[in-house]
Amino acid sequence: MSATPLALSQEFTDASDTVLSSGEYSAALRWRGVEPYQQSFDAMRSFTDARTPDTQDEIWLVEHPPVFTLGLAGDPAHLLLAESGIPLVKVDRGGQITYHGPGQIVAYLLIDLRRRKLMVRELVRRIEEAVIETLATYNLATDRKAGAPGIYVAAPSAVQADRGANVRLHQLHQGAKIAALGLKIRNGCSYHGVSLNVQMDLQPFLAINPCGYAGLETVDMATLGVAAGWRDVAFVLAERLAHQIGGHPAIAAATTGSTE
Repeated sequence: MSATPLALSQEFTDASDTVLSSGEYSAALRWRGVEPYQQSFDAMRSFTDARTPDTQDEIWLVEHPPVFTLGLAGDPAHLLLAESGIPLVKVDRGGQITYHGPGQIVAYLLIDLRRRKLMVRELVRRIEEAVIETLATYNLATDRKAGAPGIYVAAPSAVQADRGANVRLHQLHQGAKIAALGLKIRNGCSYHGVSLNVQMDLQPFLAINPCGYAGLETVDMATLGVAAGWRDVAFVLAERLAHQIGGHPAIAAATTGSTE
C-alpha cells in the first residue's frame, strides 16, 4: 500500500526558522523547503567545514525530489533497477543505499558532538529515540533492531491499542522500516541525519535493497493509518531531536567516522 505523495513545497508556505531549546546549547531550526539532494549535501559540508567552536548547532528540515543515495562503502549492487529514472548520488555518510522523495521528512543534524559530550553511538541512539517518540505522538508503535540502525514497526502495547492504535496494520507491517539514519562525523561534528516516511510513493523502495537488506519492507505513516501533515510531523520530530541531543553523558565525542 502506498499513499498519494504530498505536493512538493506545499508544507513550507508558512514555515520560518526558529531556535529550539536543546540543553545548555540551543539549536537553530532551518526550514529549507524542497531542495535538490546535491544542494543540501554541498551545503552541509560547507557549513561543517566553516564552523568554529562557537558556531550554533543547526537542524535542517528538507524535502527532496526523488533520489537514491549510496553510502561511503555502499555496494552499487543494492540498486536493483538501474533504469528507474531516479538519479543515484554517492555520498560520504555510512551505510548502504536509501531513497529520498516527496512526502518524506529529511532532518539533517549539524551538531558539535564534542561540545555536547556525545559519542557517535550515543547520538545514533538519541536520534532513534526522537523518532520513536515522534511516532508515538501519532499512536504508532515502533522500535529499534539490533545491528540495523533505523526505526521499525512494532506490535502495539495494550495501552496503545486502547488509545486507538491500528493493531491490524501494525501486525501486517511489523518489522517494516519507517525511518532510516546515516551520519558523517568530521572533526567532532555531525552532518547527514535521519529520514522519516510520512506520506509518499513507496514504489522506488522496491528498486533497491533498503540499507542493504534484501526484501526489507519500507512503509510510511499513511500506510499505518495516520493522516498527518508533513510540516506538523516535521516540527514534532525537530523538537524531539533537539530535546534528545541536549543531554551531556560524561564521555568525549569521537572526532571522525561515519555510521548508518
